[in-house]
Amino acid sequence: MSDLPVRPAVTLVTGGTYGIGRAITLTLVGQGHVVCACGVESRQIGSAAEGGIAATQAELAKRGQHADLAEVDVADAAQVQAWVKNVLARHGRIDALVNNAAIHPRGDVTQTDEALWDRVIAVNLKGVFLTCRAVIPAMRAAGGGAIVNIGSGAGWGKPDLAAYSASKGGVFALSAAMAWDHLDDRIRVNVVVPGGTRTGMTELGNVPAFERLASRTATGRVTEPQDIANAVAFLLSDAAVQISGTVLDVGCFAHQGGRPLLA
Repeated sequence: MSDLPVRPAVTLVTGGTYGIGRAITLTLVGQGHVVCACGVESRQIGSAAEGGIAATQAELAKRGQHADLAEVDVADAAQVQAWVKNVLARHGRIDALVNNAAIHPRGDVTQTDEALWDRVIAVNLKGVFLTCRAVIPAMRAAGGGAIVNIGSGAGWGKPDLAAYSASKGGVFALSAAMAWDHLDDRIRVNVVVPGGTRTGMTELGNVPAFERLASRTATGRVTEPQDIANAVAFLLSDAAVQISGTVLDVGCFAHQGGRPLLA
């Protein structure tokens, strides 16, 4: 047995400074990961999230912990490449990636203009493509890695979420394709699907109605960001080394598109 110390995993988290993403960042740091997380500080359409970097840094400081936090628009290839380059320059490798960044505008196709459609696809789907494209060469060179993409039950289609549903459906397909393509590279790719979860996307709507509907789970409560973080941490861990190409439903029936919205 080698006496060499086990190196902590260097893990990137997009959308990692608010809501589900912040819970993922804090959980992974607590488990010993070297976390490099990014977010967009300004409020995005369909979300109450803004100014998350300072709040995340404050929570880390309160716990006596640290993460590298940066403002990065994942839809911008140059920003993504610069971020990944900086991580590699500082830490020398990338072991894991969590793609959580997303925006969540409502509307059917007649209510969605072309610019909004393009922005949703750019952040939610192209952003996953850009970050994976940037980190996979480093993972391949290191002998493997793990990627977790955050999906949605809307990926199977939900009302009033045309652009968002299309983007998340793309995440499912892209993740499955990458799981096949990089199997021999020892890079595992999985998807976590949150159920109704308290986060920036749900803070804007009718909160009591959301909590009533989202609490129809096995536990009788709303899915918390920590529930999602726990699932992500598992899929990145050595306990999940034999898992790739899998969709993990967290929140009861979100994978199947969600429980019917009964009155």
